[in-house]
Amino acid sequence: MNSVTPPVNTDGRRGRWDSHRERRRAELTAAAIEAIRQHGPEIGMEAIAAHAGVSKPVLYRYFADKSELWLAVGQQAGAMVLEAMVPAVAEVREERAAIRAAIDVYLAHIEADLNLYRFVVHQPDIARRRDVVADVVDTVASGLARIFGDRLRARGLDSGASLPWAYGVVGYVQSVGDWWLRQQQPISREALGEYLTTFLWGGVAGISRAADTPGGLAASQEGWSMR
Repeated sequence: MNSVTPPVNTDGRRGRWDSHRERRRAELTAAAIEAIRQHGPEIGMEAIAAHAGVSKPVLYRYFADKSELWLAVGQQAGAMVLEAMVPAVAEVREERAAIRAAIDVYLAHIEADLNLYRFVVHQPDIARRRDVVADVVDTVASGLARIFGDRLRARGLDSGASLPWAYGVVGYVQSVGDWWLRQQQPISREALGEYLTTFLWGGVAGISRAADTPGGLAASQEGWSMR
């Protein structure tokens, strides 16, 4: 009688390896962020590997090149901004204060983490298979859109505007914030935040007026809205 060899459970083995790989990538990404903060945005892969306590070949086992590590670091940086922004905005009820809180969180974050910001945003020598800055904008704008959408729906208004508004706010604040850092913060963070809030508030304050305008923001069964 021929014995039958039971099939090898490769799916389970692959699942464990994939889980290990993702966990290790996350650990190495965190170590890279620490190294960037300590050594500056021009840091190389060898110094990052040394800071992480691994050899450069091991680092390349998890990141094909610096571009791939740059992408992972950028995605984590965006998640950190959003993680700080959501509770700060949720704590305030008045609309202008919510805008001010979101702006202040972003400016405080890039001011305190200048090396990380420069590593993510200003890397001219990295091959860009994907635009990590656009990924960060996507992450933050998507989170902000959910906040805008919740507030619009709570007022009985169409929330379809929440996503384009969120991208507009993030793009505007990111662009001005980048100017502020490149010019070595010519005005205080508090003053800049107030200037940006005042400019943006004109649009936000128009929400109520738009609700009473034909074709405006009044909730409609026909209009597209975020869910």
